[in-house]
Amino acid sequence: MDPRLIELLVCPLCKGPLKLERERQELICPADRLAYPIRDGIPVMLDNEARALDESETA
Repeated sequence: MDPRLIELLVCPLCKGPLKLERERQELICPADRLAYPIRDGIPVMLDNEARALDESETA
């Protein structure tokens, strides 16, 4: 993904910043402890598509 695009995207729930997890192809919202998938280079910013992060992933 283009780093400039990541700077523009925010979490749809809390409007906070997101972090790119390149290995898993996800955008992480540390505040809500959610991971939004990136499919075919397109971020899926739907809360029902987000994966909840467990404690070890948020540390």
